[in-house]
Amino acid sequence: MNAPVRRLSLLVGALFAALLVSTTLIQYVFAADLNARGDNRRTLLATYARERGEILVGQDAVARSVPTDDEFRFQREYADGELYSHVTGFYSFYGASGGLEQAENALLSGASDKLFYRRVSDLFTGRSPQGATLETTLDPAVQQAASDGIGDNRGAAVALDPRTGAVLAMVSKPTYDPNSLAGHDLAALDETYQQLQGAENRPLVNRAIGGDLYPPGSVFKVVTAAAALSDGEYTADSVLPGGAELDLPLTDTPLPNFGNQPCSASGEVTLRQALITSCNPAFGDLGMKLGQDTLREQAAMFGFGDELSVPMRVTPSSIGADLNEPQLAQSAIGQFEDRVTPMQMAMVAAGVANDGIVMQPYLVESVIGSDLSVIESADPGELSEAVSPDVAETLTEMMVATVDEGTGRNAQIGGVQVAGKTGTAEHGEGRRAHAWFISFAPADDPQIAVAVVVEDGGESGEQTGGGAVAAPIARQMMEARLNR
Repeated sequence: MNAPVRRLSLLVGALFAALLVSTTLIQYVFAADLNARGDNRRTLLATYARERGEILVGQDAVARSVPTDDEFRFQREYADGELYSHVTGFYSFYGASGGLEQAENALLSGASDKLFYRRVSDLFTGRSPQGATLETTLDPAVQQAASDGIGDNRGAAVALDPRTGAVLAMVSKPTYDPNSLAGHDLAALDETYQQLQGAENRPLVNRAIGGDLYPPGSVFKVVTAAAALSDGEYTADSVLPGGAELDLPLTDTPLPNFGNQPCSASGEVTLRQALITSCNPAFGDLGMKLGQDTLREQAAMFGFGDELSVPMRVTPSSIGADLNEPQLAQSAIGQFEDRVTPMQMAMVAAGVANDGIVMQPYLVESVIGSDLSVIESADPGELSEAVSPDVAETLTEMMVATVDEGTGRNAQIGGVQVAGKTGTAEHGEGRRAHAWFISFAPADDPQIAVAVVVEDGGESGEQTGGGAVAAPIARQMMEARLNR
């Protein structure tokens, strides 16, 4: 072979080798990154051409794919969109965003390994790939009651079945309509998305499980009371300071009671009376005597600090670290650096209701294939034993008394014994307090545990207390469940 032919052969061989290497890199090494690119129109069209699974509340689909006559073949449709927006999230050109659409995207799109055999079957039968259906644990009546109760206020509500951890309601306000983000008009969709992203009231944030979190205020006193009763040094009849304020070490600023009024005429209260009247001096003193390690450990037993998934990620709740005594007194009444989600406080109520056992919260009851076979079912599991059954019983009695004769009277339900605790959480100088309420019912056979927060006390004027604002919402939610 002469030299020119040899050189040409080498060049052709090198070109084939380069082609083989580049094809291999594209198809195997870089395939995932290329498919994930937002500007990959081919992948986008392929994704839209696949029918995503439904999201069910009861027997009704609150999210489903409907056929279209354009190149995308399907469009996501959300029934009662604003009511369930933070549960469903939305699916659009931005991909799966928020809620179950994002958290369970692999199942809904049909790409999950759990659907492997179904995909293999589709190859042989020629059926179009289809995502799995998610059956949620939500009770539509409780969800509606929570939404109606919060109304146009900012806030959130969560309801759990304390026996299983099933999420019965998850509402965050303000809300948005996911249908406005699911269309095929890119310009209109982008404009809507940018407006929602830039809105001061942050409607895309699910306040029930995330966001900036809230100071819990006096609903945290249930955790402090649990720590005291579990410590072995205290009973419901233990006597605590009950004046109008509590002198604190290391500072000239005392810890005042709500309204600067004494908790009792004698200046002393029992632990039971302290919870009924939500006495700040009593719980501040209790927190300092228990110590931060005891308080932090008790909070952890209720789930504080845990990385939870329902399957959406729940931002961990926390209390301050390295607290001095005045800070510890504030933390014991749910102030200072205490920060919680409504989900976490619903878990506190549910743990007390369930004889001290906190169940793992979950939102998906079952995963159903396109052939209606059940691929996966929820398996309720224990998260922790927060308190003993005896302590849970004592806390329940104290919380029932809080509703019967104390700050939680607005949560009373005729013929039903309700256990609850109010909260009024300060969060800045000159700002109205957040209104809180946690509860469960019936107290002797709990079927629902609830946490409600209304930011800045809602539209209630000066009545920002949890008993006036949040307790009626919780009552409506509990009634909706019990009156099924």
